[in-house]
Amino acid sequence: MKIKEFGVEIWMNAYETQCRYNLAETCVDSITIGQLLEFAGKTGTILGELLPMKMTYGAIEGSERLRDLIASLYDNQQRHNVIVTHGAIGANALVYETLVEPGDHVVSVAPTYQQHYSIPQSYGAEVSILRLREENAFLPDPDELRGMVRANTRVIALNNPNNPTGSLMDRALLEEVVEIARSVDAWLLCDEVYRGTDQHGDGFTVSIADLYEKGISTASMSKTYSLAGLRLGWIVAPQALIHAVSIHRDYNTISVGMLDDHFACIALENRRYILDRAHAITRENLALLEAWVENEPRVSWVKPRAGTTALLKIDVDMPSRAFCVKLLETKGVMFTPGSALDIEGYVRIGFANDRQVMEQGLALVSEFLREI
Repeated sequence: MKIKEFGVEIWMNAYETQCRYNLAETCVDSITIGQLLEFAGKTGTILGELLPMKMTYGAIEGSERLRDLIASLYDNQQRHNVIVTHGAIGANALVYETLVEPGDHVVSVAPTYQQHYSIPQSYGAEVSILRLREENAFLPDPDELRGMVRANTRVIALNNPNNPTGSLMDRALLEEVVEIARSVDAWLLCDEVYRGTDQHGDGFTVSIADLYEKGISTASMSKTYSLAGLRLGWIVAPQALIHAVSIHRDYNTISVGMLDDHFACIALENRRYILDRAHAITRENLALLEAWVENEPRVSWVKPRAGTTALLKIDVDMPSRAFCVKLLETKGVMFTPGSALDIEGYVRIGFANDRQVMEQGLALVSEFLREI
């Protein structure tokens, strides 16, 4: 099986350790184990929980405690609708491994996380790209989607909130997409790894798993919950699909680590602290970024409604990769080039990291733009 190189991951691997100001990070500023235990009031008691743990494989599909907590993030889900995975990246890969075969048709939005079109292509599926355009606020056009689906459309892949644009499909638009999927009996996979970061209210838009009988939600502890180091994600879907996924999962996962499971439980049991922190960071930092964009005549954007990333259009006469490399080499500031996301003409910024790093990094970008 051949697969296209993973553009964004290759970029991050090559440059993430070389920058002074990382404005490419996509997680809400990561928390320490100490912070997590402080939120939970367990600083003095955690060893009493950990030391008696015998390091077996643990619960194969995720502990009942964890699966119940994940189910509680949704409106109509129960433990049997949840299976735990190695991050959302593992969740997405398992869904495609379970559902897609040669000759199937898959529709994926783009730009999005590259898994959603490159993996189906590698399995021999025909993939149609539903392009997200700036003039539509980077939201999918239902009429265009309606014209793409076929009798053999197996999966429609969404990403909500969207990475890299920060666009957000509301309930009405999601319901319209559900009706299109239902018309051809397609599965609807929604990568919801940024769910909980909306700029208003409690931060949560309705999940596709709660809207459609063939809806599949994938998510993780990495982005919204600031715990990428746990490498823990999940799939929420109809019970029959969870069973089908578990057959494939036995071959490449067995179980996640018991410590990862345990700390994820602590985090989700105390998520109000983590979410309040995430909302403060994403909302305050987006306001900072908005003020910077408004004062940079060579920069334009569609302001994100959710998530931790935005696409910036920068008026320079060079490809996005050349711009990002030169910026990094001369100023130590790291963006992600649009070319790594299959959308040339833009760069991606992550705005949910350390505020001081962001302020200093943006000042250096302004200096760089004046110099070139």
